[in-house]
Amino acid sequence: METKSIGFIGGGRITKIFLQAFQNQNVTFSSVTVCDTNAETLKKLKKDYPFVEITEKASDAASKEVVVIALPPPVIGEKIAELKNVIDKNALIISLAPKFSIQKLSGLLGTERIVRMIPNATSFVNLGYNPVSFGNAIDKPEKQAVLDVLSTLGKTFETEESKLEAYTIASAMLPTYFWFKWNEMENISKEMGLSAEESHDAIYETLKASLELMYNKNLSYSEVTDLIPVKPIGDNEPEIKEILNNKLLGLYNKIKP
Repeated sequence: METKSIGFIGGGRITKIFLQAFQNQNVTFSSVTVCDTNAETLKKLKKDYPFVEITEKASDAASKEVVVIALPPPVIGEKIAELKNVIDKNALIISLAPKFSIQKLSGLLGTERIVRMIPNATSFVNLGYNPVSFGNAIDKPEKQAVLDVLSTLGKTFETEESKLEAYTIASAMLPTYFWFKWNEMENISKEMGLSAEESHDAIYETLKASLELMYNKNLSYSEVTDLIPVKPIGDNEPEIKEILNNKLLGLYNKIKP
């Protein structure tokens, strides 16, 4: 798969994550083409990744041997339906969007050579957690070839398609539930007198250790939380849990196929 041509339909955040991850690991293709309707987006991608061929014509990217659909669900149906007659019957299609099942994509594109993947922002540093599902037309050797390339983005594994949207909520979006809290803790720490470096190190090292402690198989959740007797925002936990359940389960129900 490394020697094939690849085209990205959409030049936004996730395409940038892929390009950076491939560049980090020296993954090469015979050609890399990115299509987007925003000229400024393409210009910036070309500046950051000079090896990329940029175009505003979707057909240029859709004619490649591997076609990555990097579009949000609201526009994916209309856009890819236009490409049905451009995509080669032997092309491999990789869709990165939730909601659109392999069956639905197959109906829109007229091919069953479809792979669905839920990507992660952490793939930017090759530490993604990326579940993948395959259409019936993908045989075992080709599956392995796809997994080999995508594994350069981080941990990549095959799963049932019915679980992809759950992984979207539980993994792909997971950092957004915490990033702002960690950033605010840095601000609070500096307000209390720590330097920026001291604040950064204290939070980073403690978070790493806390994950190890939380997921230590020898301790239950209650045993872990009992190790710190004072919980300054403990009274707010019910409210926070309610927000998480309402927001995340509500979003999950919206993105299910």
